Amino acid sequence: MILLLFTLLAAGGVETGLDVLIADDFAPLKGKTVAVLTNHSALDRHGRHLTDHLVGRKDFKLKAFLAPEHGFAGKLDREGIAHGTDSRTGLTVYSLYGKTKEPTAEMLDGVDVLLFDIQDIGTRFYTYQTTMLYAMRVCARLKVAVIVLDRPNPIGGVRVTGPVLDADRFSFTGSFSMPVVHGMTLGETALMFRAEEKLDLDLKVIACKGWQRDQRFDETGLMWINPSPNMRNLKQALLYPAIGLLEFTNLSVGRGTDAPFEHFGAPWLQPVAFCKRLNAAGLPGVRFVPHRFTPESGPYKGERCGGVWLSLRNAESWEPVRTSYVIYRTLRQMYPDDYRAERYLRLLGNARSFEQLNADEPIDNILAGEAKERTPFMKIRGKHLLYE
Repeated sequence: MILLLFTLLAAGGVETGLDVLIADDFAPLKGKTVAVLTNHSALDRHGRHLTDHLVGRKDFKLKAFLAPEHGFAGKLDREGIAHGTDSRTGLTVYSLYGKTKEPTAEMLDGVDVLLFDIQDIGTRFYTYQTTMLYAMRVCARLKVAVIVLDRPNPIGGVRVTGPVLDADRFSFTGSFSMPVVHGMTLGETALMFRAEEKLDLDLKVIACKGWQRDQRFDETGLMWINPSPNMRNLKQALLYPAIGLLEFTNLSVGRGTDAPFEHFGAPWLQPVAFCKRLNAAGLPGVRFVPHRFTPESGPYKGERCGGVWLSLRNAESWEPVRTSYVIYRTLRQMYPDDYRAERYLRLLGNARSFEQLNADEPIDNILAGEAKERTPFMKIRGKHLLYE
């Protein structure tokens, strides 16, 4: 891994869509009035932010910024973020995580192009892709062009797993019928969204250079920046599809600690006994370590929790959805009076899989059924992949 990373760095590494746009001297924006939907994660390969390249240019007009969940600076972890002002430019920063979650006509008044650049993490219920889809719909109606600056999927673009979201369960945490882990970049999903929703949209995706589907973020040579306050390293991004699924149940998933999504727990959970059961399942690529923790925010704030630490041994063999199912089922079996299992469906988003889990259907059977259900999605996905 060290040799591979050195080789990538020596060869220039992966270039993001932003790097490609910089090399092209922002040609697609020239003569246009531009709004930018972005946050702190829009760094070029040298760690310089997108806005540093936009401010002061005379060949296009910068009109406004729009920001997703967690705000323009990516530091806010609350509901209801208000509009603000960028101190550097004096331009309005419109929040798409407050009174509205989609741009309004006022926000895009006079705008020719909406430029989008945000780092995603490759899991269906991470909200940045929903923000992109909502913006695309509005831009299609208002005849505003969209340019997406693509970035690598940090957990890789090969693995696709988990149930497909039921069409009657669309929400801000799941707005398209896709699996929990979809193996796509935001640029690829933008192309898919336009095609499948039949949007009359002038869309351009500026693809990365040098990225291959089987590469995770630590193989790109790019600088890691936390895409959200509780996504602080690649390990957490890899674990997120498993532990994130548990979040709306009555567990702490580590928010308010130094290692969100690397562990979970509750005051009523007995860590030694629980880890013993989990390890006995022989799940590939992971071991479970008992510990205790006290979150400073979120569920059980200030309460001592029995916890389970996930030791990720092998990212290749690790199966996030299988692991989440085993954790869920073990919680139901060991703590039927304490664990509130019904809200697991909220992010799982598939009634059939949820019913089978609760009916103690063998997990292998559930996963096999999900693989068959993914067949239509896989055909759609294949039409829009940009990378080998």
